[in-house]
Amino acid sequence: MDDFIKPGDIVLSKAGRDKGRWFAVMRVEENYCLLADGDLRKIDKMKRKKIKHIKWARTCSEFIAGKLDAGEKVTNSEVRRALAEFIAEAGEVVEAGEHGSPLQEGDE
Repeated sequence: MDDFIKPGDIVLSKAGRDKGRWFAVMRVEENYCLLADGDLRKIDKMKRKKIKHIKWARTCSEFIAGKLDAGEKVTNSEVRRALAEFIAEAGEVVEAGEHGSPLQEGDE
């Protein structure tokens, strides 16, 4: 499954002090991903996280992926909007500063 993670994907942090937070993948390196959420981890200071410490949400932000593929700049507000749309589509209530978890029990 880790082979499918690509820029624009939505992932959940499984480990570390950011455990349980949703991120957008901005870049994929050998065993790492550079992640941003537009809030605590902004585009100019992305989180470098091992792929084994994230869980792929089986979805991608087509808007972010398209901009990254075209070499265009992605803004923090665009990342926040993409994550909020993902959480809202998953049926979670989005409150300021909180990230819901739409993955089902046993999905880990």
